[in-house]
Amino acid sequence: MNQKELKELIEFLIEKDIAEFELERGDVKVKIKRAADPPPLAIPDSRYITLHPGSVAVPPSAAPAPGTVNLAASASPPAAEEGLHIVKSPIVGTFYESPSPGSPPFVKVGDVLEVGQVLCIVEAMKLMNEIECDMAGELVKKLVANGQPIEYGQELFALRPAK
Repeated sequence: MNQKELKELIEFLIEKDIAEFELERGDVKVKIKRAADPPPLAIPDSRYITLHPGSVAVPPSAAPAPGTVNLAASASPPAAEEGLHIVKSPIVGTFYESPSPGSPPFVKVGDVLEVGQVLCIVEAMKLMNEIECDMAGELVKKLVANGQPIEYGQELFALRPAK
């Protein structure tokens, strides 16, 4: 199977909205699997949202439905409350909470973390970059969802520093 045939096959599968396809022809084996839906966006936890002068607090009854994103709320990054330390992304990429699909996450909320402990992986340009904990403490909150694209400086985790 040459590159032109493969390209035509992929275009056909997209056109017909086929999510998974497998073909075996002699010693050539092709398996194509498309993601059905993009990963859900993380909705910021209300405990980490800061109201700025001139902004209006929205009562929970008037909050957007689950699964929708309130751009006004997500535009202001979560603030470090209660003396929490925020771990930020040093690069742009895709956030992964585990070393491989199906593996348990590197860390869970409630874990006591040490300096240098791997928190997650950020994939950038097909390179897997391990993000390490820069302060000892307890993991209080994950601020992004697995598979979510992230920006430089985006807040990833909230830690309660060790005493």
